[in-house]
Amino acid sequence: MAKIDRKRRGRLPRIEVVDLFCGIGGLSYGMKSMGFHILSGYDLDSTCQYAYEINNGAKFNCQDIKTLPKEDILPLYHKKAIKVLAGCAPCQPFSSYSFKNKEKDPNKYDLLYEFGRLVKDIQPDIVTMENVPSIATFKLKPILADFVQTLIEQNYNVTFSVVYCPNYGIPQTRRRLVLLASKLGKIELIPATHNPENYVTVRDVIETLPAIKAGESCPTDALHRCAALGEKNMKRMKATPYGGGWKDWPDDLRLDCHKRPSGHSFGSVYGRMKWDEPSPTMTTQCTGIGNGRFGHPEQDRAISIREAALLQTFPINYRFFENESDVSITKASRYIGNAVPPRLGEVIAKSIIKHIRTHR
Repeated sequence: MAKIDRKRRGRLPRIEVVDLFCGIGGLSYGMKSMGFHILSGYDLDSTCQYAYEINNGAKFNCQDIKTLPKEDILPLYHKKAIKVLAGCAPCQPFSSYSFKNKEKDPNKYDLLYEFGRLVKDIQPDIVTMENVPSIATFKLKPILADFVQTLIEQNYNVTFSVVYCPNYGIPQTRRRLVLLASKLGKIELIPATHNPENYVTVRDVIETLPAIKAGESCPTDALHRCAALGEKNMKRMKATPYGGGWKDWPDDLRLDCHKRPSGHSFGSVYGRMKWDEPSPTMTTQCTGIGNGRFGHPEQDRAISIREAALLQTFPINYRFFENESDVSITKASRYIGNAVPPRLGEVIAKSIIKHIRTHR
């Protein structure tokens, strides 16, 4: 465990991060913006390498966490640094959708046990993990409880809670479970920074972007482009009022599945966002009107890649691809929807900084 120099009360020690399951680097970027030193990221998706490295200035390693030995990570940390091991194991296996569809592949949901193995082997000073809230009630295995028990057995102080993202300045109604663990002492997430009176809204984030039509691309921003709509879907979009959805359509525009009683539970699909509220959660399908309330508040189209990225709190200068005009909307949406919002990375970093200052 790193020793904190108590003589340097005004200065933080060097804080170094290794990011497991790093994707395109949202968590790393948020921590880097708070002064943390990002050492390396690990992920199985090699196509994330460009975005991760160019935005975070750290090496991307395409490697299966299951075969990752401690000898690859331990030498990365400096001896006197505060060592942080961060990770957001893929959340899809723990989602309600996957469970309903009997997604029971142990190769997918056992990754948190591999995270625990690396914690035991590396003994970082601080551990942080982010995932969907349903991981706490996953029925096939007590995955979160087992992970927490592993941390406790390694003498970590552990806290976790479900974060409602608008409470921390993230303009979407995403809920995420955030875990923090430390060998230095008690650690917890900083108090909420926002409330319903000052939530960051869709208007705050995307109102000033140039207007575009369905299927078009902004000539000055390759990522400000959106999916084309067929004739019938365009009629549906035009029939959707501000803040409304498919329930506002005439019968001839409704899909057969929505006419059945079971279809009434899908009230958000084909919906428009509202300007003065946070957006819905950005998913891997957030640029399609049939996948949720992803219609633009006023324009007759789904939100663009750029709008999705901004609502996910990626800055406008974040580079996702080397040639952004050639990348499909589907692929870009997957990257953005799978990412940890950088703003949440900042919140986690601020919590760690406060913790270190408390235990200096």
